[in-house]
Parts: sequence; C-alpha cells; structure tokens
Amino acid sequence: MHTHPDRIAILDFGSQYSQLIARRVREANVYCELFPWDAPPEKVQALQPTGIILSGGPNSVYDPGAPSLGDYVLQVGAPVLGICYGMQLLARACGGVVAPSSHREYGQTSIEIQPSRLWAANVPQALSVWMSHGDRVDQVPAGFHTIAHSANTPIAGMADEARGIYAIQFHPEVNHTQHGRDIIDQFLHQVCGCGSSWTSAGIIDESIARIRAQVGTRPVICGLSGGVDSSVTAALVHRAVGDQLTCVFVDTGLLRKGEGEQVIETFQREQGIRLVAVDASEDFLEVLQGVTDPEEKRKRIGEKFVRIFEAQIAGLGIQPAVTNSKTVLLAQGTLYPDVIESRGPERQAAAKIKTHHNVGGLPKDMQFELLEPLRFLFKDEARAVGSALGLPDSIVWRQPFPGPGLAVRILGDVTWERLERLRAADAVLQEELRRADLMRATSQSFAVLLPVRAVGVMGDGRTYSEVIAIRAVTTDDFMTADWARIPYEVLARISSRIVNEVHGINRVTYDITTKPPATIEWE
Repeated sequence: MHTHPDRIAILDFGSQYSQLIARRVREANVYCELFPWDAPPEKVQALQPTGIILSGGPNSVYDPGAPSLGDYVLQVGAPVLGICYGMQLLARACGGVVAPSSHREYGQTSIEIQPSRLWAANVPQALSVWMSHGDRVDQVPAGFHTIAHSANTPIAGMADEARGIYAIQFHPEVNHTQHGRDIIDQFLHQVCGCGSSWTSAGIIDESIARIRAQVGTRPVICGLSGGVDSSVTAALVHRAVGDQLTCVFVDTGLLRKGEGEQVIETFQREQGIRLVAVDASEDFLEVLQGVTDPEEKRKRIGEKFVRIFEAQIAGLGIQPAVTNSKTVLLAQGTLYPDVIESRGPERQAAAKIKTHHNVGGLPKDMQFELLEPLRFLFKDEARAVGSALGLPDSIVWRQPFPGPGLAVRILGDVTWERLERLRAADAVLQEELRRADLMRATSQSFAVLLPVRAVGVMGDGRTYSEVIAIRAVTTDDFMTADWARIPYEVLARISSRIVNEVHGINRVTYDITTKPPATIEWE
C-alpha cells in the first residue's frame, strides 16, 4: 500500500532516537517506514525507498554479534545517510577503519564542517551538535572524504558524493543539534530529491485503507479513555468502518476529576459514536491492592482492561472469539513513544525503559486481535489527524494522560483515599494553569503523590502528612523534555491551595529534572 511518491526507509540499530528520526522525516512532509536492522532485505526493498537512513545504536561495530549492515543497502542505489553507529557501519562496510576513541564524546560538542552537498546553505561552518559515542572512524574508506571534524573526532562526518553516501557521527534528529532539521531536510529534498506529499490528509487516507483491509467485516471494540490517542483512534476507526465500531469507556477509578462525564458527553452525544460505559473502579482497586512496583501496576492494569473488554462481548451481541480465530478486534491508541519505551516486538535491539500497559502489559491469551492505527505516529501527527477528522480542540489539545491513569502517579500503594487526595491536588494544578493561560505553554503537567511523609505546622499544631510533587514540562516530541519555567507567583498559588484545600498534604515540591535523564512520568 505504498501510495506515496517518495519513501524513506529507516533502519533501526537500537537507538532510543530511531523513531525520532522518523518524526523529523515526516515533519519534512516525507513518508517513511522504520525497519529493524535485520529485516528481510526483500521487505525493505519492497518499499522501493527513495533514500535510506541508518540509525545510531548502543553497540560497537566490531563486537561479536553486533548488528551489521545488509549488503543490499549499498546495492539499492538510493542515497544513504548513516548517523552515529550508522556512520561506523558504513565506514566498516566500505573498507574504512573504526576503533575505540581515546576521548568519548557525550553531549554538546562543537564541530566544523567542510563543503558537502549534505549541508544546507544556512548551516554555518562552526556548529554545536549532540554527540553520543565511544567509537570513531579513524580512516575513511576509498572514495570518501571528510566533511566534518571536532577537537576529539577528526572524522565527524564523511561522504562519497558520487554515490550519494553520507555519514555523520552526531545526531541531527535531536533538538540539541543546531540546524539538525535543516541537515535532514537537505538530505531528503536535495540529495534524495523528495517532494513534500506527506500530510494529515495522506495519513488519514492510508490509515483508513489499512484499517478496512485488516478489519474486513469483523466487529471492533475501542478502549476509549478520552485522551488524545484513544480519541483519535476512535474517530479514525469510526471513519473507516462506521457502525462496526463500539467504544467501551471503562471508569477505572484512576481518572482525573470530572473526566468520565466529559468523555461520555463528547463521544456519545456529540460525536454519535456507539459508546458503552463500564464502572470498574472496584475491580481495578482490587487488582492493585498492595502493589507498589510500577511495572507490576502496568501489567495488572493492562490485563484487567482486556478482561473487561472480553466480558463486554456477550452484552454487545457479538459472538465470542473461538480458538485460533480472533473474530473481534481491539483498537488501541498506541503511539510511537509507547513502542520505543516498552521495546515492542519490532524493537528488540533497543534498551527497555518501561512497560506501557497497552504494549507490554497485555495478556498473551487475550481473545482479541489488536488494531493500532496510530502505532507509528507521534503525538503531533495524532493531533493533526484528530483536527482533520473534526474532533474538538478540547480533545485534540488535551494533555497526555497515561493509560494506567493515576495509578502510576501514586508512588507506592494505590488506595481510594490516596486516589482522592491526588485527584484533588491535580485538579488544583490544572485550574491554576488554565487561569494563568499556561495549559498550551506546558506540554504536560500533573501532580504526583509521593510515598513519604513530612513534618509540617498547621494551626500551631504539628502535622505529619504526605507530599505532592508537581511535574510540568515543555517538549515538541516527548522523546526529550525540559521542565517548564512556571512563574513563581503561579507556583505559589498552586502550593498554597493544595496544602489548604487537600486534606493529608502539607508539602508541595516542583520537579525540575529534564528528560533524559528522567522520564516525564515518575513511574
């Protein structure tokens, strides 16, 4: 179903930034697909790529069993861009020398560039870039010349202009690299000759075709939380298969204040989508009783979701699935970052960060076939699709909310008392950010209930109560994030209201950690 005139194949060698490369390619309005490094050559070649990008990775090219470069990559005849580990693979495959560096480079590094078709006209000769490597190319292969260098890396970039093969040691896909997007754009549009045909309309058209091909005449159940991802999934699937879709909204008891009522109002009454509401708060609290490990929380919540969906089949008049024939599909709003951090089945080379309940927490014996139309979209793409489908801004621009809900924002035991405490504190935070017109300025903001108690003084008496941490970040890709510089007076109002209005809280802290090294969520 390759309906796009220009197609980029990205080979993933295990970098945490691999899907971020895909995001940058799509931002340039060019279609791309991501493949594991050891994908069958015929599968990659079937894409008929206009260009190929090789990602970074955690290995050394000379280690036994390290991911290698398939011979076909240089035989396809399409331009190639190698990034970090991808550069070292190209050097080794073409006869160059790769060796451990005496000075490893991690973080911001200054480089100087030499003339090359890879550099856009606005890229300055001196450039600050993001490095993350312990090996380096010590000798370029025959036919290549050096196009960039740093103080510690004499060959920070190389090119065989005649064959359209380029390689850079730094990461142009991350925000830390100056003119990184310009470099990727130059490779796509000038080196590969790509146009700019990848748009929201194109995403919708192709997604609908894929959904219809997978679904056929079978019924679909969508787990609708009211968040951006599941909402766009529901709207997209409904556009594709209409009344074959039934949305199931499960009130887990782990939602934010007033969220359940808003979801029912929007989708059942405004969008006209068949919606079944299920109150399962007691069920979820029961499976979480005494569980403090975040991975175990996610797995139990993921399994409970599926069991509840399975229980809805009879009530919806759908015949139960039979052995080896999954007659019902489960639509989920899984996005790229979920797959990255969970190390989904197509990402086994990457380091696992945490399990997302809808990727690694699903039971192996579930009766559904998964339908994940957003699995290879980033948040901004999902939002653009939602707007194009006519979803209201209140849904499209809702801040991300984790599938396991407040369970992973309560560190330690999840009890009804602690849930109500966190719900109330989070509501105060959201109200004050809206009042200060900061909801769009902060990409994600929420409260976290910590598993510690602190001494305080209220009404001349000693208190020993729990602590709330406020987390607010700014980001455009959710792969990296910075803490939001919320004005002090706004933070002061938030803190004052929480300790005065939320029983059992006497201290509020503000998390000023970037991602990395932290993740956005605490669990």
